[in-house]
Amino acid sequence: MLEIYDEVESQLDTALIHKVFEEYKKHFALPDKINVELTIVDEDTIKEVNREYRGVDSVTDVLSFPSLDAKLPFVAEDYPMDIDISSGEIMLGEIMLCYSRAVEQSVEYGHSKERECSYLVLHGLLHLLGFDHIEQEDKEKMREQEELILGKLGIGR
Repeated sequence: MLEIYDEVESQLDTALIHKVFEEYKKHFALPDKINVELTIVDEDTIKEVNREYRGVDSVTDVLSFPSLDAKLPFVAEDYPMDIDISSGEIMLGEIMLCYSRAVEQSVEYGHSKERECSYLVLHGLLHLLGFDHIEQEDKEKMREQEELILGKLGIGR
């Protein structure tokens, strides 16, 4: 389940974001009973969190906080201590999206805010599965997954 908390009353297309999440789950054969929280925040909030958790004193577009050291292929039974007894769900992690920064970047890159928000949420979701972009080889793998998943949804640049 994808839970969305909008702290800034954004114009985020939540139906589209849910489609991105469902395609992400399908693409990686993730169980239905995974849980991710997405919080839409302002620049001050994401700057503060970025400074506190990453030591970077600046506004960023998206932050991810994995709850697991997830490995692919993802098998729920590999995380028995992480399954919520009442819901049967596994918390994969949390994502924070700075909506105003996403809108700015959509203008900067010349595409829709829906495309930029979809991309950033997917980018955050990939981090929850251990994808990263520090090394060039890892960055290429992550970008490939982003393009594959967004392409399946017809969300291009």
